[in-house]
Amino acid sequence: MAKQLKIRDLTLRDGQQSSFATRMTQAQVERCLPYYKDAQFFAMEVWGGAVPDSVMRYLGENPWYRLESIKKAVGDVSKLTALSRGRNLFGYAPYTDEIIEGFCRNSIESGLGIMRIFDCLNDVDNVKSTIKYVKKYGGIADCAVCYTVDPKYPKLGFWDKLKGKKNPAPVFTDDYFVSKAKELAALGADMITIKDMSGLIPPQRVSVLIKKLKAAVNIPIDFHTHCTPGYGLASVYAAIAAGVDVVDTNCWWFGGGTGAPALELVYLFAQKLGIEVGANMEAVAKINEQLKDIRTELNVSVFGADKPAPKPFNPLTDATPAEVEEQLNRAVKAANADDFATLLDAAQKIEAYFGFPAPNKLVQEAEIPGGMYSNMVAQLQALKAEDILPRSMELIPTVRLSAGLPPLVTPTSQIVGAQAVNCALDEKAGRPMYTTKNNQFVNLVKGEYGKTPVPVDPEFRFKICGVREETNYDISKYQQQPNPELPEAGGVKLAENEKEVLLLELFPLVAKPYLTKVKIAAYEAKKAQEAPAESVVAEVKQEVKKPITGKTIIAPLPGKVIDIKVQVGQVVKAGEEVVVLEAMKMENSITSDYTGVVKQILVAVGDNLATDAVILEIDDTVTTPVAAPAAAPAAPKAAVTGNKIVAPLPGRVISLKVAVGDSVAAGQEVVVLEAMKMENSITSDYAGTVQDILVAEGDNVATDAVLVIVG
Repeated sequence: MAKQLKIRDLTLRDGQQSSFATRMTQAQVERCLPYYKDAQFFAMEVWGGAVPDSVMRYLGENPWYRLESIKKAVGDVSKLTALSRGRNLFGYAPYTDEIIEGFCRNSIESGLGIMRIFDCLNDVDNVKSTIKYVKKYGGIADCAVCYTVDPKYPKLGFWDKLKGKKNPAPVFTDDYFVSKAKELAALGADMITIKDMSGLIPPQRVSVLIKKLKAAVNIPIDFHTHCTPGYGLASVYAAIAAGVDVVDTNCWWFGGGTGAPALELVYLFAQKLGIEVGANMEAVAKINEQLKDIRTELNVSVFGADKPAPKPFNPLTDATPAEVEEQLNRAVKAANADDFATLLDAAQKIEAYFGFPAPNKLVQEAEIPGGMYSNMVAQLQALKAEDILPRSMELIPTVRLSAGLPPLVTPTSQIVGAQAVNCALDEKAGRPMYTTKNNQFVNLVKGEYGKTPVPVDPEFRFKICGVREETNYDISKYQQQPNPELPEAGGVKLAENEKEVLLLELFPLVAKPYLTKVKIAAYEAKKAQEAPAESVVAEVKQEVKKPITGKTIIAPLPGKVIDIKVQVGQVVKAGEEVVVLEAMKMENSITSDYTGVVKQILVAVGDNLATDAVILEIDDTVTTPVAAPAAAPAAPKAAVTGNKIVAPLPGRVISLKVAVGDSVAAGQEVVVLEAMKMENSITSDYAGTVQDILVAEGDNVATDAVLVIVG
């Protein structure tokens, strides 16, 4: 057992991401920074993950400044840590070595000390380049092995057993994880992290793994977990007793629940064992004074309500309650005796006493990430198909095994979950499973994400991808994002330096509007400074909105307006999409409850809305367009006599792959439909000639809408 335990504080990255949708502003971070230097953590995870995306998308802030400002405040006392997905960095597609090197160099120059590198398939080939460049520029390569479990396969029936069928042998054994750690150490890893992103590792398993890893590799071992299913605190206790070098924790007000365990509860346990915790708890208490208020601010701004908080507690000034003292003693005794059932019970009672969220039994039983489950629920609600959730959950093991048994971590958890939903929708509509495929699932099966833990059946790959051989992503075909000049900003480039170019490459959809806004603001400020002192700036009168007398469409949850689908004077029908609102990293379709004419639109793209904010006004007494231009009568279409290709699920047409007159083969892709944040390939069931195309790119279509006619 180690005599000193190093602490990696996650509060400013994973802590706020897991519990508060990554919405801490720069000002809120800076309120905590004066005390972080004194806290003297071994490491602080402050960047990577969703932070760079979110600070641009929701806060309009510079991700590089976030990292650099923390480095300036903390100096070299704690190593700043970021999380990246190996060759994918922060995206879904692999990047070239040129981009990976530039990203690593700029991150380290901006203050990064440790890069935690993981791959969604645990494919070590995908992390080689990042390890190489992190070490080249003086950083520490912390290589993570993603912890996952074998799925719970359906029980075999009598006839299956009679036919000799059997469930696959376990894949994710102790030997599997130890083997991955050895491979990473051989590549130059400076430390190894067991990354339990779903909180699925129970205390007995982590105790065994820590001991085996310590015997197999001669570098520090870090343990990272979450508390969602209820194992988190007990598993950290077991890891400490087993001799782990570093554990990941959050400060009190951001601890527990969907996040990592609270540091203060780890401190109490370590004290009982005579282990020194590498953190100044007096400074941590000062951080917590700021976080208590920030938690309330985030609850109101992000969720529109105050989520239940734990009871206040400072282990340096507050006496440990007798009930907690009793459970701590039980936990210590159990950890030393490898009595893991008692250890789990004691840890859960400690958290319950302080009011941390109870274990999520559904996630525990399903053995999938909590975020994956919530995404599936949100997707099915948007599709108005909540009834197929149980079947979608049942299909996850089958879909996952067919795809090579990928660990369920971003992005493979989203890919597998979305495809399980597609398969359930296919079944419900009487279609064969995998009739509807999302393109990311196709790429996963094809081999573009890397090597899966078990090989994909060549015949299944042929069915899904049209090829039998594993086909890796061809990085030579990678095209950099366009970097145009901005006339509205005086003709400057959208990205003017390497850091901005990297933002554009890694986050094209978010960085483009962010950088555009920054450049226009700088240009306008420069013009104002250069204007003669005697000049008078004409006042721009804001359009005064008319009093609302009609029906209103309101925001059902707080979020950012990313698209407005209607115009003033346009007729809308009840159930028609009018606005797309981004909330909790999901695109939410806001529909009209009324049929009528749009009188006023009270929001603009980019606006951040609170719950119940009025989005637009509809006059439901009028059902014809207001001041609509006269249109020439449309030529009557010939009666449809061919075969219809229909939308298997609602979504947006993002690409038409055929034109009228084209010959198509059965199984050929004709339309790409975006649904559930995935690209879904719609194929023809028929061979023939395209007679008509009834949709255009950008159209939103309902389930069973006719897309293409093939004769």
